[in-house]
Amino acid sequence: MASDIDMPGPVCLIKNVKGQLIANQEALSILSAIQKPVVVVAIVGLYRTGKSYLMNKLAGKNTGFSLGSTVQSHTKGIWMWCVPHSQKTDHTLVLLDTEGLGDVEKGDPENDCWIFALAILLSSTFVYNSMGAINQQALDQLHYVTELTDRIQTRSSPDDDDLENSAEFVSFFPDFVWTLRDFSLELKVNGEPISADEYLQNSLRLLQGISQKEKQFNMPRLCIRKFFPKKKCFVFERPAHGKQLNQLESLQDQDLDPSFVEQVAQFCSYVFSCSEVKTLSGGLKVNGPRLKSLVTTYVNTISSGGLPCMENAVLALSKIENSSAVQKAITYYEQQMSQRVQLPTETLQELLDLHRTCEREAIKIFMDNSFKDIDQVFQSELGTKLETKREEFCKKNVQASLDHCSALLQEIFSALEEDVKQGVYSKPGGYSLFIQKREKLKKKYYEEPRKGVQAEEALKTFLQSKEDVADAILQTDQTLTEKEKQIEVERVKAEAAEAASKQLAEMQEKNNQLAKEKEKSYQEHVEQLTEKTKQEQAQELEEQARIFKLKFEEQVQLLTEGYQKEIKKMQDEMICLQNRKPKRKWYKLKF
Repeated sequence: MASDIDMPGPVCLIKNVKGQLIANQEALSILSAIQKPVVVVAIVGLYRTGKSYLMNKLAGKNTGFSLGSTVQSHTKGIWMWCVPHSQKTDHTLVLLDTEGLGDVEKGDPENDCWIFALAILLSSTFVYNSMGAINQQALDQLHYVTELTDRIQTRSSPDDDDLENSAEFVSFFPDFVWTLRDFSLELKVNGEPISADEYLQNSLRLLQGISQKEKQFNMPRLCIRKFFPKKKCFVFERPAHGKQLNQLESLQDQDLDPSFVEQVAQFCSYVFSCSEVKTLSGGLKVNGPRLKSLVTTYVNTISSGGLPCMENAVLALSKIENSSAVQKAITYYEQQMSQRVQLPTETLQELLDLHRTCEREAIKIFMDNSFKDIDQVFQSELGTKLETKREEFCKKNVQASLDHCSALLQEIFSALEEDVKQGVYSKPGGYSLFIQKREKLKKKYYEEPRKGVQAEEALKTFLQSKEDVADAILQTDQTLTEKEKQIEVERVKAEAAEAASKQLAEMQEKNNQLAKEKEKSYQEHVEQLTEKTKQEQAQELEEQARIFKLKFEEQVQLLTEGYQKEIKKMQDEMICLQNRKPKRKWYKLKF
């Protein structure tokens, strides 16, 4: 269980080997075992700014993520620590510590851009850690955010009109937290105290004007505001003085500045209580295996020279999930049928009724575990497999009936066969005695319960196998005239013809039942798909409403700043968002 996860320390999730990003299989295996929803907190920032210290505190430890004590960047790649969530027992907290941005030893700034992009793509809360105040230098260092649209695609085939639509990104992007370390300024404006959040909001105000200077000033601010509508800021005083800073791992809270200790506690409390589960479009909550799939897809795409596409990553994940959902549904169906069906069933309809009940439950399991099943490819696969399984059970039912009836006939007619061997009926009037005995035994056979769907066929086959015996007794019975013998032969033929006609009628009835069952199965699939579609559309509308609300709040803020150009852009985005209706499902079930 996810709550029992035992990671004594972090492991590398994404290796950075000479600028090449590689997913670490050990870390991916750990993620595979986490079935509970994950809250993913990633931290980025310049190297040697104390990112790892905050992540260790979120893990409830002083040590874990490497702090380092020199001017060199210590963390390489992206490291992961999965710990039980301190406040939500049904969640797992996944902490991602990234290598420091701007390390001169790396030489390739391209690598920093990808680390930054991956932290955003994988997290539900994104922490940007920097030193000192929010000034133009701090925002210039955050230039990675201005390059996100060049690094990340929301859809595999974006429309040209949507390239500037930040609503596409808002639906995928995490919450934004800016942590300011060694902050020494007073939080005041015009002599009045302000909160850290207000300080951040003021720092992101735009300049009026259209010159290159204003554009350069506004670009990072606009990107932060548009991509991250939910923003939070924390300021931290210097934790200690002098060489003590190099010993943070070994220092206790009483050895640190009390204000710093309190600020760290507030930061951790916010993350624990406000950070959401990593969620994909359509409201799908991410667990360990799903996070593993996202990591694999994004890293492989980057390594192959492509741009990470959020839609493609979700679709790749959906294929894995939907394939698993099909298998879960089939496994459940097989288990339930094996438990509920006692072969042979008395009638075919009895078996079909049990099948329909188990099928309905299996389809629901598929619906509960599947998402984004484009053109119902996997549901169609499920339908085909359920139909095959139904046919298999029908065949098993037939065979079970045949086996049972054959054994029953051998048991019931064994006395008659023994009498034939003893010559009991090889005498005048023997044929009449033989027929009487045979009819009596047939009646006994009919009285036996639960013979199954092959009761008549088994009896017909059995009696046919004994026709030579009956004919021999008939021909040797001297009390019967040749005409009487001929009449009896004709009667036997008539009985056989009647039995064949009855068998044909039963076969036609069976085919009619199976045809009706196939139609009922199809309707069951359509009904459950219709219900799921309604739920998905409701979730999509809810997501649009959330984005619309955030965009509206940002528009109000821009209005107070008098920035008309951006207001017009945002209004266009909101109109586009309003006009975007949930996609209608066109059912393409094929089975």
